[in-house]
Amino acid sequence: MKIGVIGTGEMGGTLARRWREKGHSVRVANSRGPSAVKPFADAIGAEATDIYGAVANSDVVLLAMAFPVAATLPGDLFSQARDDLVIVDTSNYYPDVRDARISEIDYGMPESVWTSRQLGRPIFKAFNSIMFYALSEFGKLEGSSNRLAIPVAGDNSRGKSVVMELINDMGFDPVDGGLLQDSWRQQPSTPAYCCDYDAETTLRGIAAAVKGKAETIRDTLWREKYGQLFANNPAYADVHDAIITMNRSFNPL
Repeated sequence: MKIGVIGTGEMGGTLARRWREKGHSVRVANSRGPSAVKPFADAIGAEATDIYGAVANSDVVLLAMAFPVAATLPGDLFSQARDDLVIVDTSNYYPDVRDARISEIDYGMPESVWTSRQLGRPIFKAFNSIMFYALSEFGKLEGSSNRLAIPVAGDNSRGKSVVMELINDMGFDPVDGGLLQDSWRQQPSTPAYCCDYDAETTLRGIAAAVKGKAETIRDTLWREKYGQLFANNPAYADVHDAIITMNRSFNPL
């Protein structure tokens, strides 16, 4: 599969590397141009390009950037893209921590619905509810017990099946998160968000989400406890388990 990855930080870099390991053709780009991503691209066997090159002739484009940076992408970025291009949004909205407040989202619009409207393209929400460390370290063969799950939300069944195939290919169980309008059920501090659950429990978490509850947790408990975990700038591997325990404690299943 031809995959363009825009953003090569923890999430984008991990996914690009894993997809190259699985034999996919991967082009990587960021806002600083091809020269900035060339060392990383060379290290994983990918092609360094600009953001337009990441889109051109790709089957899938992954947007792996902080929210709401996707809304600042050039308006013509997807003008020459394939009609059936699958665009995957991995971002999460963290107002007053990293992101400016967006009134439409604060009043209930799902984050990826907002992003889709800014881009003027249909998109899929995936990989936002699993930590990059889990993607790097915890993949298992299909059929393995306790295989971690990743939900996918989107409105097109063909595109959703493409994303699910990529998830399975990486060693995780894809689960259907519903339409893009339903993607609030996998946003930060919901029961299915970054809890390292298997498929059955992830689906229970999606079903258990309560509109408006997660935002309150995100802006109070999460902010306090997450800050405490990273107060001494630990290596991420040393706090991953603590993050999962914290997230599960917000919404016991």
